[in-house]
Amino acid sequence: MRFMSDEMKETLSANELLKNSSLYREFQAEREEILKHKWIESEKAGRDIGFERALTDWIIKHRSKWRKSRQTLTH
Repeated sequence: MRFMSDEMKETLSANELLKNSSLYREFQAEREEILKHKWIESEKAGRDIGFERALTDWIIKHRSKWRKSRQTLTH
């Protein structure tokens, strides 16, 4: 039978805490929006535009409005 060390247990607990944090959930939601934007813009371009370009484009065109809409949902 294998036992986890205390250090491994602490690491797992920290990972669970991170995944349950609101900051992490917001990061994940934002990442999903960027990936959707990447897909849409890649389809328009007829090729993969890449994550960096999609990220930059999404930040410039959509991020502030998206964040405001998220804030009104949580408050």
